Amino acid sequence: MNEFLKKRIDRMLDTLSDERVYQVLDYIEFLESRYAAQDPARPSPLQRLAETVEDTLRAGRVSASAIKGTMDTMAAAGRVMGGLAAAGKAVVDEVTGQRPAPGAKAPPPPPQGPPPTA
Repeated sequence: MNEFLKKRIDRMLDTLSDERVYQVLDYIEFLESRYAAQDPARPSPLQRLAETVEDTLRAGRVSASAIKGTMDTMAAAGRVMGGLAAAGKAVVDEVTGQRPAPGAKAPPPPPQGPPPTA
């Protein structure tokens, strides 16, 4: 999808109420199930969990504002988990020597002069 079309759709979605946005989502999912010729991008496990929770809340006729609050909380949790994963990867990369740690100082130079005598 080109960037202009994506921005146009975003602008239109921003003007809709949460209930109407869920109707748009239902229609998109219908179109996807009917005409899907290619695999959509696979969501992360956390994204799949969030979508399952959202679908369950919608099936239970929970208000759109309650669903929005729940999804905002799950999005915040996803950002925290993403930050933790990135930090963990950085530590592993540093330990395995794949890249220097950010802001790491160079090792001190070897001592100059004759070696000490015993």
